[in-house]
Amino acid sequence: MDRRLKELLRPEVINTMDGLELVARIIVEGFMSGSNKSQSVGVGQEFSQYRNYEPGDDLRQLDWKMYARSERYFVKQADIETNITVKFLIDASRSMTYAEEGLAKFDYAKVLTAALAYLARKQGDTFALYTINNEGVSAVHPRFEQQQFMRFLHTLAASQASGSWRKTDVEQLFIHHGKELLVFMSDMYDDAGDLFQFIGRLKTPRNEVIVFHLIGHMEMALDRAGSFTFKDLESGETLRVDTAAQQKEYTERVKQWIAKIRNVLLEKNISYYTIAMDENPGQMLRDFLRSRKLLMR
Repeated sequence: MDRRLKELLRPEVINTMDGLELVARIIVEGFMSGSNKSQSVGVGQEFSQYRNYEPGDDLRQLDWKMYARSERYFVKQADIETNITVKFLIDASRSMTYAEEGLAKFDYAKVLTAALAYLARKQGDTFALYTINNEGVSAVHPRFEQQQFMRFLHTLAASQASGSWRKTDVEQLFIHHGKELLVFMSDMYDDAGDLFQFIGRLKTPRNEVIVFHLIGHMEMALDRAGSFTFKDLESGETLRVDTAAQQKEYTERVKQWIAKIRNVLLEKNISYYTIAMDENPGQMLRDFLRSRKLLMR
């Protein structure tokens, strides 16, 4: 991870409005500085139509299948959805306080959310924030006004993870108006068994849902040798584990768990990304936007 950015990824920075705004700006401006600023790199870009190739056009946009059929050069054009609402939903259950190298999942989710909201603001999109746990939903409803981003950051920075992921009054989240993009960030832990149902209800034929699954290196690999006592952050239950004896079985079960999540969500036409907590948020954002761009070609 970039040293300058890593130095800023501390609770005392992330949990303040000014600090969160600074981190978001560094991530996005760093990404934008390497992009063609005349082109949008956002999430609302969709294929629209073809037009004839003209000298100076980006050769990467040529459609070779169209050339094979017509022996003429065509370029794909894309429209930018200007009337899109981006809703950020964050799992605020206590398991999101799990930390590695001093960085908690909930704080990492705050950084990603702030950066993507910063990008949405630059593109003129409307955006909103919802943090969710068994205690209820804290909301910054979608608005298109100058103070929205500061209001968004103030609420995001002050948010804390507590309680558990349980069924609660979330009906407001299933009310959709116009074209929407919903970004849900979670560790995907759910003892009650309603998380898949919740995510599934977010999806409609008119909107798009993206799930970012935050996971730590130790959660994936269990690569510390010895006997450890693990504590469930939500239930308080403890379990003694000999990591050397159980590492192979554990890592295989984690892989199966992730594969199950991916398959369930893909069947519902929901995009799914695993996010490693030791990954540079700026690089993660870069890769995410690049993959979306490729998918739309």
